[in-house]
Amino acid sequence: MTQRVDLATVMDRLAIDEVVSGYAAAVDDGDWPGYRALFTPDGRADYRSAGGIEGPAGEVADWLRRTMPLFPVRQHLIVNRLVRLADEGGSPGDTARVRADFLNPMRLAGEDFDGTVTAPNFVAAGRYAFELARTAEGWRLSGVTVHEKWRRLSE
Repeated sequence: MTQRVDLATVMDRLAIDEVVSGYAAAVDDGDWPGYRALFTPDGRADYRSAGGIEGPAGEVADWLRRTMPLFPVRQHLIVNRLVRLADEGGSPGDTARVRADFLNPMRLAGEDFDGTVTAPNFVAAGRYAFELARTAEGWRLSGVTVHEKWRRLSE
């Protein structure tokens, strides 16, 4: 590889990492326009393993907008990211796959009459499969699949 190809690969990896981090922040912050903007026009998301839906990113964003108020406090931690860029004859291609583990602590909605929080914490964990495509606007998600492995309620 040449230094130019190495630099392009590093820049792609950083841009892809920003998209994955942006995904977590958009869900945690309830930024549904930002969530939609992370996807290609034909991008899809699959939350079925976590009890959700699968479909076009815009429809999934609408579903998330309606369901996430059940969890007013949430924090996605996306770790162990394995980025695989398509190889176009020794140069980085225009697609990528990311496999990343997640830990997602949340608090269920609910409070007592005096404002004391009575709802339990909810923790889910598993693995994401992200598919990305290089577009004129930069790297975008073409697919996200959640593979939830476990969940737990705690006080």
